Amino acid sequence: MKRGKKYAEAVKKYDPLEAFTPEKAVAVVKQTAYAKFDETVDISINLSLKKSQTVRDTLVLPYQFREGEKKILVFAKGEKVEEARQAGATYVGDDDLIEKIKGGWLDFDVAVATPDMMKDVGRLGQILGRRGLMPNPKTQTVTFDIKAAVNELKKGRVEYRSDKTGAIHLAVGKVSMEAKTVAENIAAVLQDVERKRPPDAKGNFIKSVYVSSTMGPGVRISRGEQE
Repeated sequence: MKRGKKYAEAVKKYDPLEAFTPEKAVAVVKQTAYAKFDETVDISINLSLKKSQTVRDTLVLPYQFREGEKKILVFAKGEKVEEARQAGATYVGDDDLIEKIKGGWLDFDVAVATPDMMKDVGRLGQILGRRGLMPNPKTQTVTFDIKAAVNELKKGRVEYRSDKTGAIHLAVGKVSMEAKTVAENIAAVLQDVERKRPPDAKGNFIKSVYVSSTMGPGVRISRGEQE
C-alpha cells in the first residue's frame, strides 16, 4: 500500500518497533497526527481466537468524545412507547418505522427493540444487518428495560466485535483530548475484552494492541509481562 509524504514523515518521529505504555502511545499518536481535522484515535486489538469464536459486547467508555447526540430509534408497542419517549429516544414506533426503513430511511445511529417486536423487526435483517444496526440481545439492544438501554446509549455505550481475522477495531478518543484521558478509555476497553476471554483460550489471549489516528501510523502498546 502506497503511503503519502506526510505519513512517511510521521513514521520518522518514533520507533515503529518500540512498544509504549498506553499514555505514551497516545502521546506519540498526537505527535504524528497530521490531518487538518481533529482525527479520531482508534485502537486495534489482535486476539488469539479459534475460527468458531467471536468476541462481542458493549461498554460505556469513561470519557466521551462523540460530536452531537446519538439518534436512537426504538421499536416498541403499548406502554413501552411512552417509556422510550420519556427516556429520550429520538424515534419510537413499530410497523410505521419498519415500513419507513423498508423505503430506504436510515436516519438513526442505533436501534433498540423490545423482544416482542423482533419477529417483525427481523424482516429488516438484510437492511439493518449490513449496516450493523440490527438490535441484538448480545449488545443489550433487545430488552424490555427500554429506559436503561436508552440511558446507557445516550451516555455513550459503544459496541465492539472481533472480525474474521480475530481483530477488534474501536474508536477510543480524539487527537485533541489529553493523552491520559484517552489512555483511560484504552484501559477500559482492554479490561472489558480480557473479561470476554473464552474458557478454553490458552496463552496470550490479547496478542497485540496498536493505537493510531485516523490518518496516522500505528503505535504499539506494551502488554507488560505479556510481552
